Amino acid sequence: MNIILLSGGSGTRLWPLSNEVRSKQFLKIFRNPEGKPESMVQRMYRMIREVDPAAKITIATSQSQVASIRTQLGEGVGISVEPCRRDTFPAIALTSAYLHDILGVGEDEPVVVCPVDPLVELSYFETLKVMSAEASDKGLTLMGITPTYPSEKYGYIIPNEQDGSVAFKEKPTEALAKEYIKAGALWNGGVFAYKLSYLLKKAKELCGSADYKTLYDSYATLTKISFDYAVVEKEPNIKVVKYDGDWKDLGTWNTFTEAMQDPVGGNATLGENCQNVHVINELPTPLVVLGLTDAVVVASPDGILVSDKGASSYLKKYVPNRRPMYEKRTWGESRIIDFQSNGEDLTSQTKEIVVQAGKSRHCQLHRKKTEIWTCLEGEGELALDDKVMEIKRGSVFRIEPGVRHVVRAKTELRILEVQLGESLSDDDVEYVEHEWN
Repeated sequence: MNIILLSGGSGTRLWPLSNEVRSKQFLKIFRNPEGKPESMVQRMYRMIREVDPAAKITIATSQSQVASIRTQLGEGVGISVEPCRRDTFPAIALTSAYLHDILGVGEDEPVVVCPVDPLVELSYFETLKVMSAEASDKGLTLMGITPTYPSEKYGYIIPNEQDGSVAFKEKPTEALAKEYIKAGALWNGGVFAYKLSYLLKKAKELCGSADYKTLYDSYATLTKISFDYAVVEKEPNIKVVKYDGDWKDLGTWNTFTEAMQDPVGGNATLGENCQNVHVINELPTPLVVLGLTDAVVVASPDGILVSDKGASSYLKKYVPNRRPMYEKRTWGESRIIDFQSNGEDLTSQTKEIVVQAGKSRHCQLHRKKTEIWTCLEGEGELALDDKVMEIKRGSVFRIEPGVRHVVRAKTELRILEVQLGESLSDDDVEYVEHEWN
């Protein structure tokens, strides 16, 4: 199979644990068969490989998530990067062109597209194989999921067995959902298959081109529209393949905690008289929860949430609009632990940076800000312009504006970085090509 996994999300519905960089699909709430922590994207990738070891898997995502994908799945996974967010149709068009022009997938080959983050069982992936086999260059093959209750959160597919047509209904009331289900409606899980030629033709029609470089360069000008609105609901030739197994969208803390295998995560204690409570703490300060019912308590560098599980679906509108305090990178991770502001601009910012053994950060320089590094743990090398020196526990370095700098870890390095200056924004960073040799 050729599979496109859609990995998006701004992380707001599972704040403060997720953010634009670390969306829900990267949170390790499962256990793999060996008992090790596993994220949704790792689980999805592993289960695809179990059903089809030869599957070609490409993940469509934003640049901000590339580091997390590489860290969790390795360097071998295919990634199609969106230059900016333009919704699911442009993302699928760009990735289909990527398959054809960059990976050499033939136009007559089938492609299956599905989200990266549903909670499903192995039969889901067997259904993907059926859809791949039935993919056409003249229409779409959709997955219809057997409903387990009249949900108001999902869209519905209503096949007409008389004339073979398909109707689509978006997020109805509970009463309407019951009527749809009586009429044989299925949940629309956003899974579909097509021959690659079909989607390349749609890209030419709706985007003006099916050439990967052209689409990539003009991506910001493409119409922001979902695949359902742009293609599915206008396509007269649709087949529906039914999936009868378990399926759950872990979109809120209420549903997310149902999938957690441990009620407590991190530096937390669940104490007396708690019922149906989940608590996660990523902060060094201990967190104790007592006497709560049907609640979720989450603390991270991005903030603290205390919520009734049912009310967690209203979280999105309350999430602060600011940059993530925690970011995962290909070389390690960084965490903002303090910042000072004059009301408009940052005046100082303190980060804890961890560089994994054998890895190095990107070589860079700053035009306006000064950085003061204190090494807390580990050993490595630091290059300042053309001078290379040892960095180890207790080392302190002042990096002035305009100085090229890059660090490489021999053992895991933990560095306290204090930024000072008139501009502490990411726009002040200039990356420089660098080879240690």
